[in-house]
Amino acid sequence: MATEILMPALSPTMEEGTLAKWLVKEGDTVKSGQILAEIETDKATMEFEAVDEGVIGRILVAEGTAGVKVNTPIALLLDEGEDATSAAAGPASAAPAKSEARASDERPVAAPAAAASPAPAAPVAANGARVFASPLARRIAKEKGIDLTTVRGSGPHGRIVRADVEGVQPGAVTPAAAPVAEAPKAAPAPAAAPAATAMPTGPATETVLKMYADRVYEEVPLDGMRRTIAARLTEAKQTIPHFYLRREVRLDALMAFREQLNRQLEGRGVKLSVNDFIIKACAMALQAVPAANAVWAGDRILRLKPSDVAVAVAVDGGLFTPVLRDAEKKPLSALSAEMKDLASRAKTKKLAPHEYQGGSFAISNLGMMGIENFDAVINPPHGSILAVGAGVKKPVVMADGTIGVATVMSMTLSVDHRVIDGALGAEFLKAVIEALENPMVMLA
Repeated sequence: MATEILMPALSPTMEEGTLAKWLVKEGDTVKSGQILAEIETDKATMEFEAVDEGVIGRILVAEGTAGVKVNTPIALLLDEGEDATSAAAGPASAAPAKSEARASDERPVAAPAAAASPAPAAPVAANGARVFASPLARRIAKEKGIDLTTVRGSGPHGRIVRADVEGVQPGAVTPAAAPVAEAPKAAPAPAAAPAATAMPTGPATETVLKMYADRVYEEVPLDGMRRTIAARLTEAKQTIPHFYLRREVRLDALMAFREQLNRQLEGRGVKLSVNDFIIKACAMALQAVPAANAVWAGDRILRLKPSDVAVAVAVDGGLFTPVLRDAEKKPLSALSAEMKDLASRAKTKKLAPHEYQGGSFAISNLGMMGIENFDAVINPPHGSILAVGAGVKKPVVMADGTIGVATVMSMTLSVDHRVIDGALGAEFLKAVIEALENPMVMLA
């Protein structure tokens, strides 16, 4: 009996993905930790590793296949000594294992099937709950006389794998072992987390198709990223009470300071952008106004200690918001280098989930595209987002009352009123502007 390798859930919101590339072929022997395939999620291309060893008996989903649902069988894994003909029955032959995995919300793993002599049946704890173990782990446990109900698994969701039983002596209990109380259950999803494929409300598809039946058009299917963006932005505008604070900042001092720094840094291959200064100013403002460094957590507010600043990056078909963690501690040159690296990998969808999830605050800068001002939509659970426009030369009233010309940039802070009140938001935006108009403080 072959073991199914299931489409993994590689992010909390993933419901389906694209099997971008197989890195193994039928007949290959794989080891624990070996990369089996590259999976495209709604946000990134990620590697999928084997948990146990075995032989790839059959590949069930061809590379390049899109829309593969999580927990769908994508390949069959054979144990040593088992031949591919035993896997001929395909997915149906392993249906019981698949249904057990789904019932327990066990993460899909690449686990070996039973050996030529069938693996023992899955053990059951005293309270009747199933103990989850790979077939190879069950066979080794049977040969060594190990009671699997006394072994604590190190695999996904507590699954017992080969390494957990190889070092255990018969009758021994692993240090962390404890009776299994119940089958593993999925952690409850955050109250505000939408389904990845949930679609925004609006006219039904059939209604829209009829409306444009006499017009020439091209249908563009929604990929995972576009579906996620649609769902999250709809959730944001429907559930978050946005309000907006607008200020203008004079950039002349910053532009002169930036030019001076870039001349000094030229030999080190560093070139600071205006956006680098904006990131640093916002990180400092989150420290100066700590009550604004917060996120909405359903039934409570979380106030963060570090300044984890997310920055919107446009990519083909959507956008990423990679997060610069502990931005308040990093010098401008380090922030600049890190931002360039994150943006480059975002454009090729090579970011890991921890690199684009989290943060309390985001920046969306469309100034380089000539946009002078706009309102950004908050990315939940963030408490706010800063929309940055282009720096434009404008007539202004100078300190002595005369009319002069200055480079002025418009900034709009979108605020979640559940997290940040008007006065607090105004204090935070003031702190951002003070840093930008006095850029030397960013070197302190």
